[in-house]
Amino acid sequence: MDYRKKIGLVATDLDGTLLRKDKSISKEDLDMLTFLGEHDIIRVVATGRNYRKVKEVIPENAPFDYVAFSSGAGIYDCRTNELLYKQNISVPTTNAIIKKLVEKRLNFYLFKGIPQNSYCWYYRGQTICQEFERYYSFHHEYAGLLPDDGEVDTDSCQFLVMFQEADAYYKLKEKLEREFDEIKVLRASSPLDTGYVWMEIFHKAVSKGNAIEWLCDLHGIPHSSTFSIGNDYNDLDLLDFTSISYLVDNGPEELKHKYLKAPSNEESGFSFSIRNHLF
Repeated sequence: MDYRKKIGLVATDLDGTLLRKDKSISKEDLDMLTFLGEHDIIRVVATGRNYRKVKEVIPENAPFDYVAFSSGAGIYDCRTNELLYKQNISVPTTNAIIKKLVEKRLNFYLFKGIPQNSYCWYYRGQTICQEFERYYSFHHEYAGLLPDDGEVDTDSCQFLVMFQEADAYYKLKEKLEREFDEIKVLRASSPLDTGYVWMEIFHKAVSKGNAIEWLCDLHGIPHSSTFSIGNDYNDLDLLDFTSISYLVDNGPEELKHKYLKAPSNEESGFSFSIRNHLF
């Protein structure tokens, strides 16, 4: 049977979707990924992780064709280990946003432009932020202090700002997107399971959905045969782009009415949802 007539491309988020709490992938899901490859269905990781952090949880021989990393800011070909696509924020806009965040004395991280976006600068604001310090404890070897003059001389991939309350996130999002035409602001739930709201600032062309559209154009895959599965707010662009879109059961309650329902990441929701459409 030609399964590509039903699904030509499958995109999955990692944390909270394909990955279980222990950062492993179930045998059932791995078997499904292998099956998809045997039937020439394109398999894509679409994740907020940068490429280095993807490789920490996905082994070299994992059955994927592409990784759309940093929420779609870049795309790697897993078969050739080639960077196919990148979209960074320009130096002038980067420095103007730095100035705004420093004026507000917010804690934030600034990631260097792709392909150097494993590395970042950091700025400690006026108020101690436990989430900021937790993140630093995991990534300090790749982080350096923001220059004293608050300016950098290279483009950037993204900013990361952490909030305890969603209201503060939305207020700053509105101000930044109104002032800077080059950017977009995305919301993500803390992967550290602390309840913090993460603000991610990217170039306006960046989204998981745009990355998947780019790959569809590359392979001539019609929109009608695209499939995705995710678990959080930063998956919305992906889920809204694909024709078949699932949200796992551990996703936010307020999003569940918008998408097809899948079991949680602990219950192999990935392979369950694909079986629904292939068999």
